[in-house]
Amino acid sequence: MNTQPQPSHDRILIFDTTLRDGEQAPGAALNMDEKLTIARQLARLGVDVIEAGFPYSSPGDFEAVQKIAEVVGVEGGPRICGLARTTQNDIKAAAEALKPAFRSRIHTFIATSDIHLQYKLKKSRVEVLSIAGEMVAYAKSFVDDVEFSPEDAGRSDPEFLYEVLERAIAAGATTVNIPDTVGYTTPAEFGALIRGIKENVPNIDRAVISVHGHNDLGLAVANFLEAVKNGARQLECTINGIGERAGNAALEELVMALHVRRQYFNPFLGRPVDSEAPLTNIDTRQIYKTSRLVSNLTGMLVQPNKAIVGANAFAHESGIHQDGVLKNRLTYEIMDAQSIGLTDNQIVLGKLSGRNAFRSRLKELGFDLADQELNKAFVRFKELADKKKDVTDWDLEA
Repeated sequence: MNTQPQPSHDRILIFDTTLRDGEQAPGAALNMDEKLTIARQLARLGVDVIEAGFPYSSPGDFEAVQKIAEVVGVEGGPRICGLARTTQNDIKAAAEALKPAFRSRIHTFIATSDIHLQYKLKKSRVEVLSIAGEMVAYAKSFVDDVEFSPEDAGRSDPEFLYEVLERAIAAGATTVNIPDTVGYTTPAEFGALIRGIKENVPNIDRAVISVHGHNDLGLAVANFLEAVKNGARQLECTINGIGERAGNAALEELVMALHVRRQYFNPFLGRPVDSEAPLTNIDTRQIYKTSRLVSNLTGMLVQPNKAIVGANAFAHESGIHQDGVLKNRLTYEIMDAQSIGLTDNQIVLGKLSGRNAFRSRLKELGFDLADQELNKAFVRFKELADKKKDVTDWDLEA
């Protein structure tokens, strides 16, 4: 069964492509059971769409998409999506793999930048325009929900891009996805691209504008947030930002940016500034668990200073910061660790730690020392901290 998506103007749809684009990260291959485990957790996280794979690319990918469609794509669950090039064989394979899903989507794509047309496709603009329209219509004969992507849109001629998007929507595309395939654009440029699409594609109101971007210059998340301000209402992202080359826009960073800075983004979605309604359907308390699951199953470690989910994201070692956080966490934290599923922040005792943090940790361990005893213990602690990177609870108890 398929039900056509209704464009959402006051909420951002989260399209997770961890199982497709994320798996393209070198060394991130997943087996069927691992993909299914991740898909189940993505459903608990609350993503709107799971791009489960590229069915025509291999028998294994076909089987994985089919299984996820059957097990996770149930009524009330996320929409399950399969990728397909603009060829009949690709689209037929995607349609077949997606049959078990209650709600499915075929995502078909063709490049539109001159460099791709000349060197990769060896096709003219007229040919690409015709293929885009024909293959979107073909995909639409299988499912109600079709997404079209003009690959390398970030480096495409805008006027040609507008023409291709208009043709795709006329052929039945319900979502048009704008990829910055090589992570080339800056936030201002990407925002202007989305604004130009809204202003120059005559039938754009019949489709949801989506964005997809890579992190080659470290700008993917910033580009997406600028796109939201200019009309994008679906964000294609991956857990921990994994993906081809330097990776994709990180789901956890996008979601928490929209969550923490809700009052800033509300007006761009036509909401009152002080609206407390969530901007996405994500259960943020599932973020940390999902991050760890993907890291463990792919073998791709999360860097300690990674925003939101890195080991140090809620850790404080500086004495000044520790003292401030102990008095009021908002002095040095813009979000609560519990909001992403952690139990609390972490005060790391080291050579930069101050007396307040030291006293607080001792109390947690059951030691309530008088001032004189505390002073002596603090001197010994500083001596030890100069020799060790971090001082553990075991060190304090000893």
